[in-house]
Amino acid sequence: MKKQPEPRRRNSNEMIPPNMSGCEANAEENKEETEEQEPARIAEANILVAHDQFSCSVCLELLKDPVAIPCGHSYCMGCIKNCWDQTDHTGVYSCPQCRKTFTPRPDLCRNTMLAEVVEKLKKTGLNPPPAQSYAGPGDVPCDFCTGRKFKAVKSCLTCLASYCETHVKPHSEVTPLKRHKLINAIGDLEQKLCAEHQKVLEVFCRTDQTCICMLCTQDEHKSHDTVSAKKERCVEQKQLGETQSEIQQRIQERLKEIEELKQAVESLKRSACIEIKESEKIFTELIRSIEKIHTEVIELIGANEKAAVNQAEGRMKKLEQEIAELRWRNAELKQLSETEDHIHFLQNFQSLCAPPEAGGLPSVTVNTDISFEAVRKAVSELKDHIEDFCKGELIKITTTVNEVAVYSLQAPEPRNRAEFLKYSCQLTLDPNTAHRNLCLSEGNRKVTLRGETQRYPDHSERFDSRYQVLCREGLSGTRCYWEIECSGGGASIGVTYKGISRKGGDDSCLLGCNEKSWSLFCSDSSYTAWHNNNQTAITAPHSPRIGVYLDFNAGTLSFYGVSDTMTLLHRFQTTFTEPLYPGFCLHCYDSTVTICQLN
Repeated sequence: MKKQPEPRRRNSNEMIPPNMSGCEANAEENKEETEEQEPARIAEANILVAHDQFSCSVCLELLKDPVAIPCGHSYCMGCIKNCWDQTDHTGVYSCPQCRKTFTPRPDLCRNTMLAEVVEKLKKTGLNPPPAQSYAGPGDVPCDFCTGRKFKAVKSCLTCLASYCETHVKPHSEVTPLKRHKLINAIGDLEQKLCAEHQKVLEVFCRTDQTCICMLCTQDEHKSHDTVSAKKERCVEQKQLGETQSEIQQRIQERLKEIEELKQAVESLKRSACIEIKESEKIFTELIRSIEKIHTEVIELIGANEKAAVNQAEGRMKKLEQEIAELRWRNAELKQLSETEDHIHFLQNFQSLCAPPEAGGLPSVTVNTDISFEAVRKAVSELKDHIEDFCKGELIKITTTVNEVAVYSLQAPEPRNRAEFLKYSCQLTLDPNTAHRNLCLSEGNRKVTLRGETQRYPDHSERFDSRYQVLCREGLSGTRCYWEIECSGGGASIGVTYKGISRKGGDDSCLLGCNEKSWSLFCSDSSYTAWHNNNQTAITAPHSPRIGVYLDFNAGTLSFYGVSDTMTLLHRFQTTFTEPLYPGFCLHCYDSTVTICQLN
């Protein structure tokens, strides 16, 4: 008969048979060792049971000065006393466990025998864990506790179970269990098992980026790139560390930004408070100046009225005196004409019939349509002038205020025509600025250079030498986009401050040839960018349509050739300080420029 081979102990690296868990295999191999530990476990379990039996259900600790109430339940004297003190006003007292009520309040006496039993339990030195170690909401309960479960402190990835402080002790005392992988207590340990083979997940498949068990490496993941979960963790841990470092660096950067923003906000608040007070002071002085002018105008009208009235009243008084004298003389003449005394008549005739003295009062022409309408018109013009001036200055103030910001955050420039169209604006040509050889049409959206003169009225804003016209709309503090079509020869497309010169033929009037304007000259064969009489030649394919993009706050003015794609022709980078007015200059007769409808 052949000698039977001696049983060999399984190597820890060998694969466990499919029908036996890691915990079962280890328990079978180490049956004798685990049996030696069984009495200790039973003793510990008995202590836990004893603790439950001699614990106060109010404080969950061993009874202190135990008392038994009429229903038979026991409590710490202090606990039940405090409990009943809270309901003393009702006159009804109940047991915290069975809710049986008592009236009147029962007398409490220390249970001597129960107190002695508790003292003996304390002397064993094997006190159970404190009350706060019981598993509560959100805690992982111990899988081996019976009755009320304690909070688990460790989970075993081999046993796939969680243990409290008492039940985890065998993993540090029993040799086979010492090889198990313990981690801080976690829930859902079933997720650590392979769904197909019900084995522990301990391998990582890099091909499928998933965790698998050892049996999976011999099945559907056989030809895949697989490593141990520990090895993959080391690789990923390194990347995790790098990510954490980046996050920490970003946190520090953001904290620094927050601190800078806080300081900037405080500075802005202080500055705003000062400027509001100063502005109130300035506007108060401005209001006083206007009120002073108002008072002076009222006083002037009043003084003029008083002088005119006094003069008229003096004239009326002299006229009344003259009338009185003439009436007296007329009465004397009547009386003389009626006398029968010829001698008396002849003696007084010469003196009474002498003509009135000439030059006493000059003749006057009385104005019956007296009115201060001219004064009212002058005051109204003053009001309009002040309002126009204030509107212009308000735009400057608004631009200046808008430039004050705690931080600058620029949105990215549009990348395609659809994004540009989000900033499209409506523009119309201003007839008051058009040269007399420019003909406006299509609702003041198209301009054509003609040989004949147009009948435009005189206006201070009209260009008298350059074939130019501006739009009505002033653009500031925002993003704007518009498109232009040119035909028939050369034309300049640009923007300018309102203060560009309108009279004369020098460069101060021409778009792009002064510091107040920027333009793009377009011909059938070339493009040229102009500003302050400096030109930049541009090499690009001809496009019948030009897109103009203005980012006022960013200080950029860009010209694009518009076709299937947006081709950047030129970009001006500066700081705009006033509203900008789109404008056009035509260089050839019958050439046209049209502002395109974009909606």
